[in-house]
Amino acid sequence: GVPAGLGSYNQWDSRLEARLGYAILSVQAIKGVEIGAAFENAHLRGTGSHDQILVEGGKLVRATNRAGGIEGGISNGEPIVIRAAMKPIATTLSPQRSVDLATGEEVTTKYERSDFCPVPRAVPILEAMVAFIIANELLEKLGGDSINEIRPRFAQLRSLELTQLHMESRNHIYWPSPEDESPSQATL
Repeated sequence: GVPAGLGSYNQWDSRLEARLGYAILSVQAIKGVEIGAAFENAHLRGTGSHDQILVEGGKLVRATNRAGGIEGGISNGEPIVIRAAMKPIATTLSPQRSVDLATGEEVTTKYERSDFCPVPRAVPILEAMVAFIIANELLEKLGGDSINEIRPRFAQLRSLELTQLHMESRNHIYWPSPEDESPSQATL
């Protein structure tokens, strides 16, 4: 349900995936984060990892969601997909070699924990961190001092259609081909 347009492409610290990654990695024991199918995409050619854009009912949609709902630092209206990797708990039933920091002597660890898997407790924490970032992004995009002020702006953002995008309808040439101009005439 995250609308398109949250985040920014032009500033490293305002990219939506950067903010989400920071928030996820700030949770204790989280050692990795993936947006969409990032690691799978790294093994594909460019066209195999792209999410083709289609028009359905006047709205832009993606045929797939390999980007995890974020493209170029901005939400694209598709579901945001994040995976987090959590390290195993530090203590185990099997003693491990360690060092007593007070004495400097090598010792073996002692079992001190009663939980075997903290993952179930991490999930709502991670969901809350994502919700916190999305809420901040919405406030930054929509502004306002009250929920009553934000609601109509949010509804308008969610209802945007392709016909409401005001785009220049002229061709841009950023890098002229040799056939278009000689190098002395090219302007970049």
